[in-house]
Amino acid sequence: MNRILHILPAAAALFCCALAAPAAAQEQVSAKVTVQPAPTPSPEQAELSKLTAENQLADQRLKRKLQQISADKEELRAQYELELQKQKTKTAELEAELARTAAENRLTEEKRKLEISKLETEYQKLASQNKLSSEQAKALTSAQGDELSELTLENRLAEEKNKKLMSELALRIATLKAENDLNAEQQRSGLLADSREKNAIDLELKRLDLEERKLKIEKMALDARMSKLNSDLDLRAKKAEWKKESNTEPLYMEQPFKAGKLTVSDRRIPLNGPIYDGVGDYVTERINYFNNISSQPIFIVIDYCPGGSTSEGYAILKAMESSRAPVYVTVKYMAASMAAVITTLAEKSYVYPNATILHHQPWGAMIGNITQQKERLDLVREWDRRLNSPVAKKMGLTMDEFHKKMYEKNSDGDWREFGDKAVEYKWVTGTVDKVEETGVFKNPDEKSAAKGMRGMAGLELSEKMDENGKPYVPLPRLKPFDFYYIYNPDKYYRE
Repeated sequence: MNRILHILPAAAALFCCALAAPAAAQEQVSAKVTVQPAPTPSPEQAELSKLTAENQLADQRLKRKLQQISADKEELRAQYELELQKQKTKTAELEAELARTAAENRLTEEKRKLEISKLETEYQKLASQNKLSSEQAKALTSAQGDELSELTLENRLAEEKNKKLMSELALRIATLKAENDLNAEQQRSGLLADSREKNAIDLELKRLDLEERKLKIEKMALDARMSKLNSDLDLRAKKAEWKKESNTEPLYMEQPFKAGKLTVSDRRIPLNGPIYDGVGDYVTERINYFNNISSQPIFIVIDYCPGGSTSEGYAILKAMESSRAPVYVTVKYMAASMAAVITTLAEKSYVYPNATILHHQPWGAMIGNITQQKERLDLVREWDRRLNSPVAKKMGLTMDEFHKKMYEKNSDGDWREFGDKAVEYKWVTGTVDKVEETGVFKNPDEKSAAKGMRGMAGLELSEKMDENGKPYVPLPRLKPFDFYYIYNPDKYYRE
């Protein structure tokens, strides 16, 4: 047992070395890996990484200690069971030897009794014979008397031998009993030693359990620090997210235009770039959506719009007419062609004094035979009548007078006026000195912020170069019976 206890520390050391070897090898392999330089982390991220590494290292150490403890426990348990089995085997052998000795003693005793019985029988027989021949014995010679004495001595000698044999057997039985008692005492001593060893093992297990609990408490503390750091990082991220917006409530005013200032809320619809297929849906859907929320004013804000599709623009006009909420059109730079019609026919429209409003006749390419071109010309004239006659009527002019005015102002028929002059022609309701955009709360530097008209109808317009090296933007294909009512003097926009 002592040899086993001496072997245990060496076995435990070998087991720990075996566990540590893969980790050391892994560290050597990791050391050979070239680490690419990474961006410098923030102090909180560095602390978090450090705590994560410490936590993982603590987990690995705990796992190794637990594995070593489990291995030690299994080895001690196996050694204890082996020693107990040896004691049981030895006790069984001693019991078998005792039983065998007792059986031999009983057999010897029976043999001795049988021999004594035979001797007594023979003695009785001889005594009878002696009594029967007592008279003859008297007559016998001295030689016969010597023979009788000899037989008597032999009987006595046999009796003494039997007594000696019985004494030897009793001594052997006593010796075996003493050996059995000694073995029992040794077994009790071994059991006491095993009990002390078991108590020592239990004490070691409790010590290891206490150490495990301490490690768990340390891990909980590390987890708490990691949670706090993660919370700090989340808070910092939320603060950064908070800074991406103005985090102010938009202003909703029943009368948004006061003292030369127009207050625009988040019920705002941008209309920038050419009006092409899908833009009408983009604007009308938002007008309908805002109407379903409340009857607060809606704002169509035009930075720069050269006009575009007559059918798409007409859809916007009808949505404005059908709106329960008043629709304010605001022009900051320029509204031409279809955009100018939308601005003029709006119930309320305001422009910066130096913004430009431009009216002209619709235009479009004519393709086909003479009859087809005539039909298309008639359709363009009809669109001109339907779109521009309300504008002319608002100005107090006939269509012919309106067309004449266009060419009086410009030989190309592009009647362009600044915002303050447009008020005199009733193209707009009035001028505005300030436009307060209370509904623009996204940081314009963020990618998610609105970037104007391009792409708002689900179609990106990209600039290209023609064979002469001039830039242009191809416009989407029109629907049948539609025209581009757009201001395009330099042919930048092309069908």
